[in-house]
Amino acid sequence: MTPTLRVALFSDSFHEANGVATLSREFAAFAERRRIPFLCIHSGARTQTTHRQSVTTIELKRSVASLRLDYDLCCDLLLSRYKNLITGQLRSFRADLVHITGPGDFGVLGFWAAHSLGIPLVASWHTNLHEYAGRRLDKAFSFLPTAWRKGIARKGEDLSLDALVRFYRLARFLMAPNESAINLLHQRTGRPAFLMAHGVDTEVYSPIHRRLGTSAFSIGYVGRLTPEKNVRLFAELERSLRAAGRGNFQLLLIGAGSEREWLSKNLQSAELPGIMRGKILAEAIAGMDAFVFPSRTDTFGLVLLEAMASGVPVVVNPEAAARVGVRDRKTGFVAEDIQGITQSIVDLMEDEGLRREMGREARRFACSRAWSSVFEELYRTYETGLDEIDFAPDLSGAKA
Repeated sequence: MTPTLRVALFSDSFHEANGVATLSREFAAFAERRRIPFLCIHSGARTQTTHRQSVTTIELKRSVASLRLDYDLCCDLLLSRYKNLITGQLRSFRADLVHITGPGDFGVLGFWAAHSLGIPLVASWHTNLHEYAGRRLDKAFSFLPTAWRKGIARKGEDLSLDALVRFYRLARFLMAPNESAINLLHQRTGRPAFLMAHGVDTEVYSPIHRRLGTSAFSIGYVGRLTPEKNVRLFAELERSLRAAGRGNFQLLLIGAGSEREWLSKNLQSAELPGIMRGKILAEAIAGMDAFVFPSRTDTFGLVLLEAMASGVPVVVNPEAAARVGVRDRKTGFVAEDIQGITQSIVDLMEDEGLRREMGREARRFACSRAWSSVFEELYRTYETGLDEIDFAPDLSGAKA
């Protein structure tokens, strides 16, 4: 298959260490390998335009008016100053569609540029921002009685979801990485919604990068260290393992975020090295004996595929298992609570053969999720979505 659509991607993350950034980089690399005309717009250290093969990249420098929403996420209140530049580039590129990855500053810029030129807009959902809002409000108001705190968190989550729905309703069709998000988008917006699968680079993430380490059993995690990722569970896990008579283990929690300080104070057997990238990250993951993923808010959990490609058994909750395709006691463990997670880790500690077999099965599964097939399917989805009936976007939600 040789895709022919000319796609302009507006991504709120590209150079950062998160799933949206990884997907965006892989998308641009796929288009370059296949020599497919592709326009990629994202933030950068300076404003510039570059050309590589069939790919044109426009990096826009954010202004001093940018708000820091997270350690790796900013929103530039003045990004609209680039609107004329971007509409001119879209016009000369002759884009068939504009794809935005979310409701951030680059997503809004992509919407207005597409609307100005009458180019079909596609929006993908990658983050349950409304659930993030609820969990952060719950933490921020921890000093209040439980009923009040939970009420504020629920209200914040509901209002956030309403705002997200109004924004996503502006697109011609929508995409998401799991069935529950697809159903939510279709039901709440009335727009067609399709699956946008995720993949993994099985050469970058591979068991061949495993190095001999200490005798301690390595329990790992990679991702943001923030409330919505439920990372305080690692303190519970540490206590639970010690109560079960298991002390020869080491926690390796890779990432940054507001919970890092709390974790450093409340964990006895943990390394918190911060953000890792490239070969160092691949080697760190391959060196883990188990990968624990405590989040219940992720729409997918791309790092799970990276761990599985590295031959590492994963321990996940049922929601994450369903979204990624983890098979209980085959490619990893599916555990509902801390007791189940603890028992899963103990089983892997006690049975080296089980750990190795699960690692091999996890690797085989990950190898079936190559990025090339993911993006080939994405172009087919574009074609399907563009064949849907024409519609006029509901601009009443544009102020949200």
